[in-house]
Amino acid sequence: MAAVPRDAGSGPAAGARFFCTAGRGLEPFVMREVRARLAATQVEYISGKVFFTTCPDLNRLKKLKSAERLFLLIKKQFPFDVSSVSKGRMCNEMQRLISDDPESWLNAISIWKNLLELDAKKEKLSQRDANPLKRNMGENDIIIAKKSKTEIQENRECQLEKQMEEEILEQGDVITEREEVQEEESENDVAKAVVAHDQGDLTFRVSCRCSGAVAKTFTAQEIGRVIGIALMKQFGWKADLRNPNLEIFIHLNDVYSVVGIPVFRVPLASRAYIRTAGLRSTIAWAMASLAEIKAGAFVLDPMCGLGTILLEAAKEWPDVYYVGADVSDSQLLGSRDNLKAAGLEDKVELLKVSVVELPLPSESVDIIISDIPFGKKFKLGKDIKSILQEMERVLHVGGTVVLLLSEDHHRRLKDCEESSSPSRSQGSHTGEPGSEKCLNPEEKPGMSETASSSFEASHQGCLDQMPPFGSLVPVECYSISLGKTGACICKYKKSHSSGLAQACHHRPGSSPRASAGRQ
Repeated sequence: MAAVPRDAGSGPAAGARFFCTAGRGLEPFVMREVRARLAATQVEYISGKVFFTTCPDLNRLKKLKSAERLFLLIKKQFPFDVSSVSKGRMCNEMQRLISDDPESWLNAISIWKNLLELDAKKEKLSQRDANPLKRNMGENDIIIAKKSKTEIQENRECQLEKQMEEEILEQGDVITEREEVQEEESENDVAKAVVAHDQGDLTFRVSCRCSGAVAKTFTAQEIGRVIGIALMKQFGWKADLRNPNLEIFIHLNDVYSVVGIPVFRVPLASRAYIRTAGLRSTIAWAMASLAEIKAGAFVLDPMCGLGTILLEAAKEWPDVYYVGADVSDSQLLGSRDNLKAAGLEDKVELLKVSVVELPLPSESVDIIISDIPFGKKFKLGKDIKSILQEMERVLHVGGTVVLLLSEDHHRRLKDCEESSSPSRSQGSHTGEPGSEKCLNPEEKPGMSETASSSFEASHQGCLDQMPPFGSLVPVECYSISLGKTGACICKYKKSHSSGLAQACHHRPGSSPRASAGRQ
């Protein structure tokens, strides 16, 4: 998998325990990212969740791109055995999540409180440093200020108002309503939570998800009520279902029981800079991270749609030449709106062209990343072959292709027979290299090993089904979930010049800028 940008800092000697929720199949991307971006240790996974230890720093945690939501971990243990006990006994067992180890709850609340307080202090310092009215003044400034304090104050206020008006006019199209609402909610959450905790008057609500045997015995509301009563008895907190200071997340199924606190009210996957959602942002970022984008590269999405992949890539790797192509006017209009809202309209060039007739020189592109459309609305059929041929033509030798393919597209690739059949790369891998098994302190031997083997086998099976296509050699393949639909993120490398590329060295009408795109 491609390297993820590492942020400054190597992490503390002792950090806090967190977990992220992730779409099925994206766990390897989250594991890779938390190691690289957060210098995380003790990285473990279970289906749909990745656990890790890192420094409790909100600024760094906010930068996670492949995860859905982030939680501060309170408890992780084996599932409840609902088959051998009565419903009343089960209620007692659930209440013991709190009463048996109240210290772990208080420790988690303390870390959560400190996170909010530190973030609030950083925000205040940032605002103070940015405010020209609060800059330190030298001795001469103090003398002048004493002589004409009122006049200087009025002048500075006028300048500040003018500056703010100019910035609002310039950034009005960039800062969306959604960003402002999220920032306001975050600031309110910080203030309310810190004050409430200091006064010992914390309000909370319990959000519960349950499946499997537990769900057949209890509803989510019943479990939430049991946990809520136990918390009120143990800590004296007050329940508030509408606007609490604190949310407790509990997930019970046949594999595990997990309890945590959401670190952010707005999910990480809800990007403030995306105006119109297309492909899921976490999947778009995962595809871009797999492409190993380097500064100065020429990156193409020949079926860009609303531009989510290019937007995620340009946000993370800005020093790159990006081109998006599509045949739909409405999709290109949506893509332009998204890029403008994110302030990236100058980073991406959009073209209205067909994916099978790209106006680009052969072997001129470094990286291709694309979501190949599928579903009832899109009937590509055997066109998948001509699409890949055109991608192969414009990609230079050693270049990378990362595609999101439906299971049907994946099967159709088997029918694409080419005269040459290059051997599969020996460096191919499907699971997260060196990933630790998800072990609880009391875990029975063999449980995580089985889960890990099954996870890696599913990816290996997906890779084994992917045949070589012309000069495109499969390198990695990840089976993922798109809600009710299954799909694969597949990575290829171009191993040699194809006959097609040599025959069609330059398309008529090739873009001069595109010809000079590779740096």
